[in-house]
Amino acid sequence: MGLVAPSGAARADLGAWAPPGTSAWAETPEGRVRLIAARGALNDAETARLGLQFEMKDDWKVYWRSPGDAGYPPTIDWTGSANLAGTEMLWPAPERFSVLGIQTLGYKHGVVYPIHATVADPSRGLRLAASVDYLTCAEVCIPRTVNLTMDLPAGPGAPTAHAHTINRAESAVPGDGAAHGLTLTEAVTETGPDGPVLRVTVRGEPPLTHPDLFIEGPEGSWFDPPTVASGDDGTTVLWAKAGGLESLAGVPLTITVADGVRGLEAAVAPDPVAGPHPLAAQAEPVAAGAAIPDPVRGAEPAAPVAAGTLLGMVGFALLGGLILNLMPCVLPVLSLKVLGLVGHGGGAPARARASFLMSAAGIVASFAVLGAVAIGVKAAGIAVGWGIQFQQPVFLVAMIVLLSLFAANLWGLFELSLPSWLTGAAHAGAVRAGGDDPHSLWGAFGTGALATLLATPCSAPFLGTAVGFALSRGWMEIALIFLALGIGMALPYLLVAARPGLATRLPRPGRWMVWLKAVLGVALAGTAVWLLTVLAAQVPPLAAAVVAGLMALMVLAFVLPRERLPGRAVLAGLAAVAALAVPAWAGFLPGAETVGGEAVRNGGLGPAESGDWQALDVAAIPDFVAEGRVVFVDVTADWCVTCLVNKRVVLDRDPVATRLAADGLVRMRGDWTRPDSGIAAYLARHGRYGIPFNAVYGPGAPDGLILPELLTEGVVLDALDRAGARTTAAGS
Repeated sequence: MGLVAPSGAARADLGAWAPPGTSAWAETPEGRVRLIAARGALNDAETARLGLQFEMKDDWKVYWRSPGDAGYPPTIDWTGSANLAGTEMLWPAPERFSVLGIQTLGYKHGVVYPIHATVADPSRGLRLAASVDYLTCAEVCIPRTVNLTMDLPAGPGAPTAHAHTINRAESAVPGDGAAHGLTLTEAVTETGPDGPVLRVTVRGEPPLTHPDLFIEGPEGSWFDPPTVASGDDGTTVLWAKAGGLESLAGVPLTITVADGVRGLEAAVAPDPVAGPHPLAAQAEPVAAGAAIPDPVRGAEPAAPVAAGTLLGMVGFALLGGLILNLMPCVLPVLSLKVLGLVGHGGGAPARARASFLMSAAGIVASFAVLGAVAIGVKAAGIAVGWGIQFQQPVFLVAMIVLLSLFAANLWGLFELSLPSWLTGAAHAGAVRAGGDDPHSLWGAFGTGALATLLATPCSAPFLGTAVGFALSRGWMEIALIFLALGIGMALPYLLVAARPGLATRLPRPGRWMVWLKAVLGVALAGTAVWLLTVLAAQVPPLAAAVVAGLMALMVLAFVLPRERLPGRAVLAGLAAVAALAVPAWAGFLPGAETVGGEAVRNGGLGPAESGDWQALDVAAIPDFVAEGRVVFVDVTADWCVTCLVNKRVVLDRDPVATRLAADGLVRMRGDWTRPDSGIAAYLARHGRYGIPFNAVYGPGAPDGLILPELLTEGVVLDALDRAGARTTAAGS
């Protein structure tokens, strides 16, 4: 590769219009560069999350912070910026390139370098002026300088279209590996025939498939591409020969292990070992061009997923879907499940089998829809997560309307006034064993679909791992994992379909069925009220009150005698349509300016309810840990029933509540009831896409200990002990 002098510095077209949170592109013959922001305004935050985005043509590439045998990384001069106190540039895991034995590390086709910009005064706007020097290479190398400008005004700002792009770029920056199931178990030095060798052992859950090892050492040192061997226990061993050093013992090194979208970074000072590792004879060299995440356009990793890894994730998805039936999230839809079971008492086995098969089909179809939405949202570059439909007021109102209709139907206020595919499940004909209602099977399908949509706001053991894997991969993996989740949740229905006697041996429906339906209708109405409280946290209170009034009017339309209100079905329909339209004009109602205001943006904690809980501030966690304090993080939402159970059963009860209130312990809570790109990015950095999410940081766990979805007293107390271990040891 030869070095070609540039014809001159490239500048962004200062006259070109750019959307909020975006600079104009700076065009060069090799590609283009721009600045992007996660939000269109500062949102009164002290840190602005930015990205330096490169899109390169053909085989042009740019470089990592340690470029290897040639090249140099991008640098930014912020002279001319206003209200900027400082910046930190982050580095996604690189790709290895080899040309005639010359090894370089960087990114081909494009990359987003995440940047955290500290604002001097959050009440004032931020003016960014960036002079970016970088080297881009293909057959030849060309140094370039581009000048970029971007303004972020003060005040509230919604997430931009680039929020998810920056989230993906940040999640591609290697951390301690815990978020990706990676653990560094050994970093030692062996004595090789040609000099010292660094040996790194990593345990992966699931195992690593296409690992690479990047090593940064003292000035003048270098390391050859590694050789790799994998054991049957999920352990991977990497060896890299050192150059320019007589010994590696005690030499400070920074190691980065990359495996597709997963990564691990650590500072080590290796100790010598006496003999080789048992897997040394099986080691094979790593080829240049190992797969890395593409945090620019959402392209999928180049490396295929190992069959064993994919099968393992499918197994996790099946088990997670099955366990979802036992999670607190199913409580709001328990009425539908109970009704579907007892309605077949004393009936025909063939009818029961068909009904439960249709319910299972409704569940699988709902998961297929959720998977398709996730694929589309991810392709559009928008933050995607598990249960985020509950962050959308239109979805909440639609569920409130459906639940109110189901409740009124169970109370006998109407029969078939609504489309029969919707009401068949709750209609007497649908629950009458062996009934002749031709629409009851479609009713079973509809209730299965509705039960799924209402039962998926929370994560479950194994489910979070499977969903995190799927959403970090491509559309095929997403489709397969969501299909497996649907089959897992449908397994109890499939079991009854295989053994219909489990339902038909129940007592035949009689007068007791009328009372049961009335009680279950109350449960569904209670679910609708709960969703109204969730809606009230996302729209002005008056809008939620309007929806509640329209639902009361809709039910009242069915209560009044037919002769007094001939058009009651029409009135009920108009009330439902009006309720669905409320979110569209909610922003014009009084109080709209307070929704999304400071209290909500800061974790949703108002002065009256926050207690000793602080709003989630990810940037402050390292400072607290440096002071020797333990930080407990709880990411929750009003629509997350499992989160509520964790609070009531574990976090708000002794001895955990007393421990969390102790001096020196910081409690942080993030509220994800409404969309929040900062919380989405924080979850993504830990490989999570759903809640509940809890983590503990401290001197003994500076990178955080991630807790399971369902908390127990022992799990929380043990994590607090481990995170504060160094403080305890120092104090003793």
